[in-house]
Amino acid sequence: MPESIEIIPNHNGVPRSGLFKAKRASTWHRPYRLGLLVLDYGAAALASFTASGYVKSNAGFDSEALLSLVEYLYLPLAWLVVLWGHGAYDRRYLGVGTDEFKRVFRTFVTMTALVAFVAFSSKAELSRVTVGIAMVSGLVYMLIGRYLARRFLILARGRGRARNRLLLVGTLPEALEVYTAVSRAPGAGMMPIGIRLTEGYVNTRGMATPVPVFVGREVMSLVRELGADTIAVCGSASNEPGELRRLAWQLEGTGIDLVVAPQLTDIAGPRVHIRPVEGLPLLHVEEPTLAGLAWLFKNFMDRLMSALLLAIISPLLLIIAILIKLSDRGPVFFRQSRVGREGKTFRVWKFRTMYTDAEERLAHLVEQNETDGLLFKIRNDPRITPVGRFLRASSLDELPQLINVLRGDMSLVGPRPLPADDGDFLGDVRRRLLVRPGMTGLWQVSGRSELSWDDAVRLDLYYVDNWSLAFDLLILWRTIGVVLARKGAY
Repeated sequence: MPESIEIIPNHNGVPRSGLFKAKRASTWHRPYRLGLLVLDYGAAALASFTASGYVKSNAGFDSEALLSLVEYLYLPLAWLVVLWGHGAYDRRYLGVGTDEFKRVFRTFVTMTALVAFVAFSSKAELSRVTVGIAMVSGLVYMLIGRYLARRFLILARGRGRARNRLLLVGTLPEALEVYTAVSRAPGAGMMPIGIRLTEGYVNTRGMATPVPVFVGREVMSLVRELGADTIAVCGSASNEPGELRRLAWQLEGTGIDLVVAPQLTDIAGPRVHIRPVEGLPLLHVEEPTLAGLAWLFKNFMDRLMSALLLAIISPLLLIIAILIKLSDRGPVFFRQSRVGREGKTFRVWKFRTMYTDAEERLAHLVEQNETDGLLFKIRNDPRITPVGRFLRASSLDELPQLINVLRGDMSLVGPRPLPADDGDFLGDVRRRLLVRPGMTGLWQVSGRSELSWDDAVRLDLYYVDNWSLAFDLLILWRTIGVVLARKGAY
């Protein structure tokens, strides 16, 4: 008989007032939030200084002292209040995802509207240029400050600090699935420290697990013993109705966070909506958005940006072509059939990085393959020319694919294009053909050649199922850092 979650009743059963709630057991967000307050205030003050430096004007104020008071006290404090109102300091959004930056942008819109309303209602003759520079530079400085703060937080988490200590509750397969998911993103700050089984423990004896597994233990005693500050209920966790609700009651006033990990993996937040019906919270999963106005805009921007980039970097392309030609007198470009959207094949453009007899020498190197699935990669491939090794390390060999983007065969962001003669694209792999392949993508910014085939497919499918314009912009931004660091390129 499956074991249920053991709950010790609350000492009085009465809900606690919000005024007397215990502090959160997880404490990393308190100094981090304070640091963000200082950074945001400094960014707003710096924005005011920038505006006053570019535009020599009193901005409609009669007194210089009053102008300084507004610029360096009232306006920065107004930024902080609106940021707080938009949830920009909510610990749920700090250090992970794009919600934090979205809330900063919403604050910028609100502040712009507020300043315009105040100016209109008070009939103040504010300098539009000064206000515009102050608002836009405030947004830019805050985004930069929060990005740097997040990089610092990720660095600290990589050293084992500023993490939530997670106790997983559920069956072993469900708990291990959640463990794998959170372990893929150490920057998210989730550190599983134990698994509390609710059922199936007889069949798990002797199995190797990444964290200790406990059976028949009361949840709260485990929390105290392990020093956990968060309980993650994995999947169903219990067959008995009301167990999750009673666990939530038990945690009231303890400062321990409760999260629920449903049996839905690799689905992004915007596709998941909770719609209660008669007190029953139904989790709706929307279909991926692969059409519509946003999709048309993506295609338009692909063509426009590829044309502009080709025009700008044409001198660089010419220099690379000359270097390749001088290296071994072979052809400059390498063209190969790849599978595109809806299974249509096209010829991809790349700078040639291998000797001209590379295909003939491949048969003698197959046993040295360091990857799995449809990929073939070895770190010190003897078929790569000296010039080609530099081009691969710097990702310059991919630049001619802008021609494919301009032609509509590829996109700037998308799943990696695979050779047409590799595999049959059946099962889950075929789903990646719903979108155009990309010059860069989630696979490229998450490890590139260092990833296994299964991980590469998982990331490509995640992109297909959760595509958005904001997601594309985030991947493009991350691509810059990956290229500069030469991570996973060989």
